[in-house]
Amino acid sequence: MRIGVDIGGTFTDLCVVDATGIAAVGKVLTTHDEPARAVEAGLAALLAEAGIAAADVEQVVHGTTLVTNALIERKGSRTALLATAGFRDVLELRREHRYELYDLGLALPAPLVPRHLRFDVPERILADGSVHTGLDEAFVARLGRELAARGIEAVAVCFLHSFTNPAHERRAAAVLAEVAPGLRVALSSDVVPEIREFERTSTTVANVYVQDRTERYLRDLEQRLHRLGVTRAPHIMLSNGGVATVDTAARHPIRILESGPAGGALAAAAIGPADLLAFDMGGTTAKLCLIAGGAPLVTHQFEVDRKYRLRPGSGLPVQVPVTDMIEIGVGGGSIARLDPLGLLTVGPDSAGSEPGPVCYGRGGTEPTVTDADLVLGYLDPGYFLGGEMRLAADAAKAAIAEKIAEPLGVSVEEAAWGIHTSVNEDMANAARVHAVERGHDPAKLPMYTFGGAGPVHGVGVARALGAPSVVAPPAAGVLSAAGFLTAPLAFDFVRSARAAVHDLAWEQVDALFAEMEAEGAALLAKSGIADVTHRRIAEMRYAGQGYEIRVPVHGGAWPGTLIDEFTRTYRALYRRTGPEVGVEVLNWRVVSSGPKPEVTLRLKPTSSGEPRKGSRRAYFLSTGGFVDTAVFDRYRLAPGVRVDGPAIVEERESTVVVPPGAHCVVRDDAALEVTV
Repeated sequence: MRIGVDIGGTFTDLCVVDATGIAAVGKVLTTHDEPARAVEAGLAALLAEAGIAAADVEQVVHGTTLVTNALIERKGSRTALLATAGFRDVLELRREHRYELYDLGLALPAPLVPRHLRFDVPERILADGSVHTGLDEAFVARLGRELAARGIEAVAVCFLHSFTNPAHERRAAAVLAEVAPGLRVALSSDVVPEIREFERTSTTVANVYVQDRTERYLRDLEQRLHRLGVTRAPHIMLSNGGVATVDTAARHPIRILESGPAGGALAAAAIGPADLLAFDMGGTTAKLCLIAGGAPLVTHQFEVDRKYRLRPGSGLPVQVPVTDMIEIGVGGGSIARLDPLGLLTVGPDSAGSEPGPVCYGRGGTEPTVTDADLVLGYLDPGYFLGGEMRLAADAAKAAIAEKIAEPLGVSVEEAAWGIHTSVNEDMANAARVHAVERGHDPAKLPMYTFGGAGPVHGVGVARALGAPSVVAPPAAGVLSAAGFLTAPLAFDFVRSARAAVHDLAWEQVDALFAEMEAEGAALLAKSGIADVTHRRIAEMRYAGQGYEIRVPVHGGAWPGTLIDEFTRTYRALYRRTGPEVGVEVLNWRVVSSGPKPEVTLRLKPTSSGEPRKGSRRAYFLSTGGFVDTAVFDRYRLAPGVRVDGPAIVEERESTVVVPPGAHCVVRDDAALEVTV
């Protein structure tokens, strides 16, 4: 018996899986002031409802938005930065890049460390690792005492070229431990030992900034689970699709930055074909991820707290491995409004769970996507969350009428349809760009849709993309939580060692990899994992290029095998090869993993009888407005059953909308496949 728990911006999702499939699911409103409280309450109710003894739970895997929220809301420790003399302002100088060239009101997120807490430390290591200026230990000692006396809680140490020679950073940490043992200290050579000064500094600062808050939360979660009777310590989902212990996650909290979205991508990869587009739409955001070769793509460039239309370059960069996905500020709780030009716009701000959409009856006044879907007849006001939460349809209509329909001079239903389709088009445009930039045609990929709002919008997004089919997996409303249970214990390591490929001997490269693999084996051994596999990766580019691509590293003839693999990967991405120049390696990486869990994400039949629940009127533009639409109980649909649109298929956590002209078939694994 294993349980996945995913804390989102609006709902906290829970999923119980046993040897035969998905045994039980649950969804409760997120408690933002104390996130672990919702986990405890939701889990207690779910175990009681399913008749499961807490002592029988063998594993709890947890993903959370805590780190992201702490960075966005600036709810971290009072942090100082120690940088090489002359480099304390790298956090504000950034890349000196304007992400919107002609915007005179350009906004950037404020650095996590204000300037008066950033200090120039006399020391200097050169690019080759040699020492130009020795570390002034007396200066560090005086500074450490003063910081502790002034109530500073955390210190990030980010010296120039420490990824090549970390000696000065380590010595500074030792001095700080002697004079101010209460300070939390993070070294860039430990957190992210990679080239690129700004990104390395930003990541190290972010890691130590949220470390205390994250550790307190994880310990609180441990205690609450133990109080429920769960004897096993929880595991924490990492952003790259691996799982770690609480101790590892507490030491590297920046690695769990995008832990929630990674779960849905993993689940889609586990139940779908080798290549697909995963679409996750919850209450706050929508995420799109390309699955290629049976696994989600991974990137090492991510931004938090973007300030301008989610534009790259407008946020805080974090250089850690994360599942490569595009996130859009449209979810069920996204607020619809008219902009200064009188045009309808949706998001990126969300009503969340507090107060939530107007129809929740919790004090919300701004119309949202969920309000629009309710007005259109796609949601049953009496069956939201299986009937546990009744929706106020009249309040939703009134809000859309006042804020959208009347100013535009259209009916409430037309305004709601405008909100619904606007969201679909936004997501389709983002999905198209995301897939094409990674060398794939979205019109040739099936789309797997999940999250509480994903199946409602899935077919609309697929039609806008030209995708051939949409699949709503079993327990689609809590699929991210289920996906956590498919991930192995894993961690990745990196070393920066820039060199031309032809200047390297295989013995040098193999020794570098062996060092990281030993580190990975030792880390996983602490969790009782003896069977460890290692995946080797090189980040390569043509000499003179500014950025690199990830290339798998195998043995064989050196360096020909590596260059051939680089050429193949480059051509797959860009449909051509580069100029006739040399090829160089910037970083070497190792991903160390334990065995992958054997998990069946199949929904067990929970009821029998007539699958059709009745009908209700739902709005479709192709029919000219409202039309009588059949409503089905997903739990009573047997494999092989075909449902022709217009139809609505309901389950406790999500609703699948099958529009006119489409049909869906129940697959053997209980997934619903809609042919568009």
